[in-house]
Amino acid sequence: MIRRPAVANQFYDGDPVRLRAELSRLIPTTAHAKPALAAVSPHAGYIYSGHVAGAVFSRVTVPEYVIVMGPNHTGYGSYAEIMTEGVWQMPLGDVPIASDLADLILSRSNILQEGYQSHLYEHSLEVQIPFLQYLQPDLHIVPICLGPLDLESCLEIGRAVAAAIKAFSMPVLIVASTDMSHYVTADTAKEMDTLAIKRILALDPQGLYTTVKENGISMCGYIPTTIALEASNLLGAKQAELIKYANSGEINGDYNRVVGYAGLAIR
Repeated sequence: MIRRPAVANQFYDGDPVRLRAELSRLIPTTAHAKPALAAVSPHAGYIYSGHVAGAVFSRVTVPEYVIVMGPNHTGYGSYAEIMTEGVWQMPLGDVPIASDLADLILSRSNILQEGYQSHLYEHSLEVQIPFLQYLQPDLHIVPICLGPLDLESCLEIGRAVAAAIKAFSMPVLIVASTDMSHYVTADTAKEMDTLAIKRILALDPQGLYTTVKENGISMCGYIPTTIALEASNLLGAKQAELIKYANSGEINGDYNRVVGYAGLAIR
C-alpha cells in the first residue's frame, strides 16, 4: 500500500526545498532535545500551529521508530485502524511503515483493526510526518487513526502499545496528534484547555478522558492522547511538560473564534 500526501500544499508546503526551509524556521535550533516516551503535537496548518509542533519536536529526540496516533476527521475506515504495511510518500521522501512493530501492537489489541481507509485523506497524522522526517531521516512509522472510543477501549489500546514497545528491540516515540478547543473565544479556550492540560501534566489518562467529556471540551485528539498517557504510564513515565500553548487568534487576529494548540512531552 502506497499512501500519497493528502494535504500537501494545503497544510504545509509540498515543495521539498521550501518545506525544509519552513521546518528550519519552525524548529528552534537552540533547544536541547532529550529522549521522551511520548509527545503531544497539534495538527493545523503550519502557519497556525507549526511553531507549537516545532517547539515540541525541538525538545524531543526523534528515534527511527515512531507510533503516530491521530483522530479520524473524515469518517472513513474503522474506529481504530492501524496500518501494518506499506509506504507513506511524502515531499521529503518515502516513509516506510514499521511492520514488525505494527504487528506487535495489533496482536495485543482486540480493538485495533488492520486497514488503510481511514488514513487515505486524514491530515492529523500526515502533518506530523515532515517534522519527524526533518529530525530523523531514517524514520519508520506506525500510523493509527482513531474515531470515537470509550475509555476502556482507549486503555486497552494503550496497554497494547506499551506491551509492544517493551517487546520491540529499538527505542520508540509515541506521538499523539491533537488540537485543543475549537471555535470559542481565546479566553474560553484557555480556560477549557487548561483543564485538559492539567490532566495530561498529571499523567492521568482517565482524568483527561472524563474531563473532556464532562466539560464539553472540543479537543479533537483526546482519544489518542488518552492512549498515549496510558502507554507512557506503563512504560514508566515520571513527568509531563507543557512546552508551548498558543491559539489561532495570535496569527489571524480573531480572538473571538480560535483553535487552541498545545505541545507537550512525556518522559
